[in-house]
Amino acid sequence: MKSGTVSRRSNQMSYQIHVLKMGQCEVRGPEVYWMEAWDDWETLYFYMVVAQGKGKTVIVNSGPPRDLTALNARWTAAFGPRGALVRTESEWPERALARLGVAPQDVHLVLITPLQAYAVGNVPLFRNAEIGISRRGWIEDFHAPAYAMHVPRKLRIPDDVLSYLVVEVPEKVRLLEDEEQILPGLSCFWAGTHHRSSMVYVFETAAGRVAVTDCCFKYGNIERMHPLGIMESLPECMAAYQRIRRSADIVVPLYDPEVLKRFPDGRIA
Repeated sequence: MKSGTVSRRSNQMSYQIHVLKMGQCEVRGPEVYWMEAWDDWETLYFYMVVAQGKGKTVIVNSGPPRDLTALNARWTAAFGPRGALVRTESEWPERALARLGVAPQDVHLVLITPLQAYAVGNVPLFRNAEIGISRRGWIEDFHAPAYAMHVPRKLRIPDDVLSYLVVEVPEKVRLLEDEEQILPGLSCFWAGTHHRSSMVYVFETAAGRVAVTDCCFKYGNIERMHPLGIMESLPECMAAYQRIRRSADIVVPLYDPEVLKRFPDGRIA
């Protein structure tokens, strides 16, 4: 794993990757680092990843819903005012994408990880896109959970998004297997760890294999092999981290402000 470095593979170039910030919040340290940093606060950025190549525009996650009221009621109840998700108008998906010359109707595929409101909140904005979701996660995080979910359904899939996916455009929902080649140069594997719907999406680029995931919130998780604090399975976490470290040249943790320091202007590859 070479996070923040470049491994030249121009003959394999498939995608150009950019990261766009969709908002931020703060959480207590143990949510990020398991059994550590009890008195610390960690800042989280919420990213949309944009991949363009071979005539396709693909995004990972659509950003939090426009109305943050319900989400912030729950988060501030847990963390106080510092836990509120805040977002500027420039971080609305359509405005952030415009900086790359991309309009919502230009997007061919929206990939989700995980099934949570902050990731799926703007899916209906992308009217021409397929929506890729973990098949296992679609079942276990939504249709038939094996145990009581700690996040209410409406904060996993808001009503308008659920109606869009299930009633309006069910033919656009693409349920992804635990291992799948999605497009040439784009594959995925199931990570679990954070949620049943957590995935790793791997893009082939001129800089090598870029892995995008929510199973590690920050580089400290994957680089120090320090488990995620808010996880559902320690064995899944360790297995996912080991595989990412073996197979990826660059890692994009979907919540780490450090991404924009290591990759100025959000240009990953």
